[in-house]
Amino acid sequence: MTNSKPSKKAVVLVSGGLDSATCLAIAQQQGFDCHAVSFDYGQRSVSELLAARKVVDAAGVGEHKVIILEMGQLGGSALTDVDITMPEEAADGIPVTYVPARNTVFLSYALAWAEVLAARAIFIGVNAVDYSGYPDCRPEYIAAFQQLINLATKICVEGGSITLETPLIDLNKAEIIKTGIRLGVDYGMTVSCYQADAEGRACGRCDSCRFRKQGFHGAGVDDPTVYR
Repeated sequence: MTNSKPSKKAVVLVSGGLDSATCLAIAQQQGFDCHAVSFDYGQRSVSELLAARKVVDAAGVGEHKVIILEMGQLGGSALTDVDITMPEEAADGIPVTYVPARNTVFLSYALAWAEVLAARAIFIGVNAVDYSGYPDCRPEYIAAFQQLINLATKICVEGGSITLETPLIDLNKAEIIKTGIRLGVDYGMTVSCYQADAEGRACGRCDSCRFRKQGFHGAGVDDPTVYR
């Protein structure tokens, strides 16, 4: 009888949103023993962390760390600073919802844990199609961080490897949703809204809500989002 338990480990960043839930399902489908990490970084929508716990529990992930960061005290983003108005109209350029260096900080923590676990991969649900113009979601950024992994870790210097996996990077929201539905993701558990209330109800107006609505419409799938 063969051992069905996955032997290869992966750290998966889980925000509680649609993309990261899909990314977790893909990692599990690829046979990884997944270890989830989420971040309480001072974001307005704390309900996304509750959603992350639901997603991880539903996926049967054995270990889930929620790391507390104090990025909110730095300001500079509508996601962490209540004095910055949340945009509700599409705009050109990098929007005020961009959190300076967020993915670099998150991936650094994920990388540290991957080394501790001797994990072979880190999964992050960045997307270069419906990504609001964030510079740390681009393929060039991912390639640069992979180079950092190769240079800066004991595992890689000693001949091993840790691969930064971005399975959603070339997909639009409709394609992501179709993938998740095929893998059994319950999107009703997820929270994507930048200013969701304590119950996880979405505003329906922010960038993230617009992309999410368009995605379900494009996928031909009923939108399970609860709106205020």
